Amino acid sequence: MNVVCLQVFVSEASRHHGKLTYEWLLDAAQGLGVGGGSAFRAVAGFGRHGRHDAGFFELAGELPMVVEFFVDAALADQVLKVIADAGLALVYARLPAEIGVTAQ
Repeated sequence: MNVVCLQVFVSEASRHHGKLTYEWLLDAAQGLGVGGGSAFRAVAGFGRHGRHDAGFFELAGELPMVVEFFVDAALADQVLKVIADAGLALVYARLPAEIGVTAQ
């Protein structure tokens, strides 16, 4: 099945309305009927704010996270609209993907 892999990038400690942003994203997507989603914490990375490494305890909460959904294009549009309507300015990637189940 051809779908979209929607990845949304957040800081692990960022909050929206008192809830961790990645948890808010998962809840919002579930409310739209998305069948599943996952949040992944990075162990290291770099970007416009410099380099981040999980080895430095003083950076706790600043590491990037990816919240990922595999959905059809229309549902990806709905998720992005909910994010924008909530006033969140988040970086995202929208990639073509194929999902399936391996034979047993």
